[in-house]
Amino acid sequence: MELVLATFTALFTVVNPFGAMPVFITLTQDDTAGNRNQQALRACLYMALILSVFFLAGQYVLNFFGIEMTDIRIAGGLMIMRAGFGLLISKAHRGKKVSKGVLQEGLEKDDISFPPLAMPMLSGPGAITVSIGMFTSALSYADISLILTAITLVAAVTFVILVFSHQLVGYLGKAGLSALSRIMGFIVLSIGVNFVSTGLLALLSR
Repeated sequence: MELVLATFTALFTVVNPFGAMPVFITLTQDDTAGNRNQQALRACLYMALILSVFFLAGQYVLNFFGIEMTDIRIAGGLMIMRAGFGLLISKAHRGKKVSKGVLQEGLEKDDISFPPLAMPMLSGPGAITVSIGMFTSALSYADISLILTAITLVAAVTFVILVFSHQLVGYLGKAGLSALSRIMGFIVLSIGVNFVSTGLLALLSR
């Protein structure tokens, strides 16, 4: 249970579905409630699949390119720290940062579930780095199953948040979203620091 909670917390804060709410609302503003729910469901399924694949196969991809886990922890940690710092200073009511071109393309598309919603908004570089970093050779089959369960839970909670995004944005308001963004940013920043510090310790102990 501790493994599930630890995995869920680490992934959920990096995925940060609250930051995706304003953009999701903008991209689905002309859709019916049923279509919005379908878009959210597909996006969360894609996200769970992407994170699961990188969790299971990420180590083999790194080995193929000769990249060690220490390297990915340091590089990924710096990336996560940057994302966390961005959340601390961002205007959360505007949502996650996406380029104007991506936003315009999303408005013109009928299906936004994979790009840009599932990737890169929900399962971006930070979430993928965390997924890869969770795999070690010491994990048992039971541990792997628990981590995959945690990924599924993150996707399920994200789906609920997106489905009720209109109500949540109205309830929280700009001030509430800003405060929530800073809390998530602090946790994400801490995860990034942990990745960098453990990576540097492993590098220096060689």
